[in-house]
Amino acid sequence: MKVEKGTVRAPEIGRTWLNSPPLSLRQLRGRAVLIDFWDYTCVNCIRTLPYVQQWHERYAAKGLTVIGVHTPEFTFAQYESNVERGILEFGLTYPIVIDADLELWKLFANRFWPSKYLIDAEGYLRWAHFGEGAYRSTEEAIQGLLRELDAGVVLPAVMDPVRTADREGAICYAASPETYLGHRRARCGNPGGLKDDSIADYDFPASGDSFKLEESYFYLRGKWAATAEYAEAVGDGPHSIAIRYAAEGVNLVAASPRKPGGEIVMLQDGRPLTPLQSAPDLRFRQTLGGTEAYVSVDRARLYRVLANPEFGTHELELRCSEGVAAFAFTFNSCLDPRHSANAKSGVAR
Repeated sequence: MKVEKGTVRAPEIGRTWLNSPPLSLRQLRGRAVLIDFWDYTCVNCIRTLPYVQQWHERYAAKGLTVIGVHTPEFTFAQYESNVERGILEFGLTYPIVIDADLELWKLFANRFWPSKYLIDAEGYLRWAHFGEGAYRSTEEAIQGLLRELDAGVVLPAVMDPVRTADREGAICYAASPETYLGHRRARCGNPGGLKDDSIADYDFPASGDSFKLEESYFYLRGKWAATAEYAEAVGDGPHSIAIRYAAEGVNLVAASPRKPGGEIVMLQDGRPLTPLQSAPDLRFRQTLGGTEAYVSVDRARLYRVLANPEFGTHELELRCSEGVAAFAFTFNSCLDPRHSANAKSGVAR
């Protein structure tokens, strides 16, 4: 989104900074500034970070200052130590300001993770983009502001997409929406729903009831504590989460707040996952029953738990150990059409 020059002044920013001493837009007058609202648990944010880091490396010496504004979606993401681990994991070297109380989020009247705002040398907002994508047009807008600073500046060609799914002609399907497990935003399919702020026993309806999972809902089995932000497996016995989803890949924000670590065993359509469905956080081991796919939950973060070779609709069961807390599912839906037999049914970028 382009904003007319000299019409909207950007608000001031921040108290707690990482990778940098405190900055202000006033002291940055004379430079172009890219503001990126993100959260280290947000898969859409994570997918944009390689571009933001590259823009910092390409253009810092040309007059661009990149500032990441970390605004947390969940309580655990308010803590600086968790954000610092995320910064190290993603290799971010540009200045990042902690927005734990959503002050900057509100000052910018922001509504989305991620969101990018370009500010010119006089402190005016000139460009905004919400969500993933628009990498080429955003970089072109950056270059336009740098040429306003110095008409003779030598700039590189706009960078190539970092993923095949970002290329021209990639196919993006209508994936399932983000599914939250805390009672504040939950869509629980169990009869009677969640027992808010309580520990309760749940069960899937019996197969004789012609039970069918509904997309965009989740279902619990076993003893679970339902909090505003997450559902936590409590006590002995089996604990399962079931969902029906339409996507290529599945991500889960999870933690183990009262145990040193936890595990989630994964099944899709009633069968164990295979290496063909491997994702960065999925592991495999041999058991007496055969190969088992699982995820180790070592800290509060986003786990990339499943990557199917094709977009499709499936039923997923997650068998969780005691202490695992599940916050939200997110879903991936963009594929390189050269590798997708179903590409014709999607929407091209």
